[in-house]
Amino acid sequence: MMRTTTATTRTRADDAVELLDRADASDVERGTRGRGEDGWTTREGDDDDDDDDEARKERSAKSRTFVASNGVQCAMLRPRALRESRRAVQAWAELGVIMFLFWFCDRSGAVREAKKSYDRDLLFAVFALLGTYGWKTTLKESKTHAPLHREQTEEMKGWMQVLFLLYHYFDAGEMYNLIRVFIAAYVWMTGFGNFSFYYVKKDFSAVRFAQMMWRLNFFVFVTCAVMKNDYMLYYICPMHTLFTLLVYGALAIARDKNSEPKWIYGKFIACFAIVAAVWEIPGAFKRIFTPFTFLFRYVNPAKPDVHPLHEWQFRSGLDRYVWIYGMACAYFHPKYELTMKWIDERSTTRERMMYQGGVVALASGALYWWWVTFFTLDKVEYNKYHPYTSWIPITAFFVLRNSTKKLRENHIELFCICGKVTLETYIAQFHIWLSTSQMPNAQPKMLMSLVPGYPLLNLMVCSYIYIGISHRIFDVTNVLKSACIPSKADNATLANNAIFGGIVVATALGLGTFTSLMFTGKT
Repeated sequence: MMRTTTATTRTRADDAVELLDRADASDVERGTRGRGEDGWTTREGDDDDDDDDEARKERSAKSRTFVASNGVQCAMLRPRALRESRRAVQAWAELGVIMFLFWFCDRSGAVREAKKSYDRDLLFAVFALLGTYGWKTTLKESKTHAPLHREQTEEMKGWMQVLFLLYHYFDAGEMYNLIRVFIAAYVWMTGFGNFSFYYVKKDFSAVRFAQMMWRLNFFVFVTCAVMKNDYMLYYICPMHTLFTLLVYGALAIARDKNSEPKWIYGKFIACFAIVAAVWEIPGAFKRIFTPFTFLFRYVNPAKPDVHPLHEWQFRSGLDRYVWIYGMACAYFHPKYELTMKWIDERSTTRERMMYQGGVVALASGALYWWWVTFFTLDKVEYNKYHPYTSWIPITAFFVLRNSTKKLRENHIELFCICGKVTLETYIAQFHIWLSTSQMPNAQPKMLMSLVPGYPLLNLMVCSYIYIGISHRIFDVTNVLKSACIPSKADNATLANNAIFGGIVVATALGLGTFTSLMFTGKT
């Protein structure tokens, strides 16, 4: 069934690769070179594909030796080693500066706080102005007219993230149900994008896996260590990590059978059954995750009597099924693409508009029914239905967004730029845009105030700093990823890099703790 649409499947997979691994997309798709110019893990000439196997083995051994020795020499401030590893050294140093800014703004007490104040008109005015500016100045033609292409999904992530951040900044409680749908859409993309990559590229290597885990967790782990916060405070990260692992496992097991539809259907059913057993059977979730309490525990200081795994069960349970739906959408995407192409190629405008009108009417009707039936419920009631109904607005939006060729062939680049740093803006907002009032594991109930008494000016100034730092975090973590997990690394290289990186991080954390004690008397 899928063999007849190989070309369209490959197109979709290429988009997914770029979506999943933006900074090194070209390297991942070609499967060739890491960024050897960093000098941290590879040497000049490592991407020569004409070498024989013996030469490659020798080069790999030298590279591993080079990694350890060069890292030590950098720590000893040897000029040659510093020059060879300048990009990685600069990235580590910049990461340290960013962590200091997090601590200074949110823990030192030197930066003032302000109370949140909800203003619906101001919130939507900010979003409308941003959208209008983006549409007027950054509307661009997409690289492909296929539905759900990379620019389109990045655009969607971008405008959702803007509203998500404004929801936090203004404490817009009435938007709760809408934000739940946005988070479900992110999880849907996790299933869609990862399935597209692994199904077509069939790259289940340790390097690819390590790169994905780095992207999802490296920065949040460093932030947790520096800020003394639990991993679950930034719940988006563990949630996406879990569902990424499940997609990986579903396709990695019996991977040679992935070309057979009956096996794919069987895997979908198995995933659904596993999720239902874990989250629907009373007590099953806690029995399974209790051994991992050290990782998934979270107790809000404002609610100390809650079970440590309650937050993890609640957050992961809300979107427990939608990632499976994302995988199914990725599998059937070629058929959907062919259907839209068939509609676009109708011989007369009247016939084409008839089909497009039917698609729009069907999607709009389903969206309206969901809106009046579920969306208007209060948040406690809505949460009961969300795991089983979130796929409806997601599907309706994508169908409407791709209903005509004109809609598919354009995107707003400004929102695409926002969509590339969703992980970074999500984590950074806790410490350099909002404020947790110097309390570990606290929710950011206050605002960072750099211009007291001028809330609009403060919003502009803090947002400028916050967005700039978020983009630097994106660049820094990708440089470090390329340095520590090059695309052609073997398992021994990954192990050496992990050990050396652990030593570097542990040393940095020790120095940070000592500095904190010196200046504040607290760790």
